[in-house]
Amino acid sequence: MSFDPAKPSLLSTLVRHYDELVDHVRRRFGDRGFAREVVHDVCVQLLEKREKEQVRTPLALLRKISHDQAVSRYRSERRRLSWVGEMPESLDIICPAPVPVHQYEAAREFELLAEAISLLPERCQMVFVMHKIHELPQAEVAARMGISLKTVEKHLRLGLAACRAHLDQRQAGQ
Repeated sequence: MSFDPAKPSLLSTLVRHYDELVDHVRRRFGDRGFAREVVHDVCVQLLEKREKEQVRTPLALLRKISHDQAVSRYRSERRRLSWVGEMPESLDIICPAPVPVHQYEAAREFELLAEAISLLPERCQMVFVMHKIHELPQAEVAARMGISLKTVEKHLRLGLAACRAHLDQRQAGQ
């Protein structure tokens, strides 16, 4: 291939008008990073293939090639994303068996919670266990223990606060 300075090559035109080509693709597709990747792909194509002779308007041809490359890349990316979007979010969904790390963390949290409940005053502990663990309604807890509903609410509030403080203290100490 002979070099004619009067007729610039496609590659030299691409280099000279790089920013303009990137802006051309960016205006159509909205993302400057995407546009740069497209123009880089066009540059690689030009380097890999033998240049065509007699290109009258190289900039117009490069715009067309860049646009076609952007459309192709956009479509393939959408296909890939739609395929990935159909897959489950995490492997936990695929395999419902708990991960050993999660089992250890859950066991540790359970131990801390049991420790926190054991440190509550006896009456508060009974109210807390009956309502939170055995899921009895507050009115039934009050009736069984012979205390008022307000007292049950007070014990639950104090129990939750004490458990939360104990858990926060233990987790901060780790």
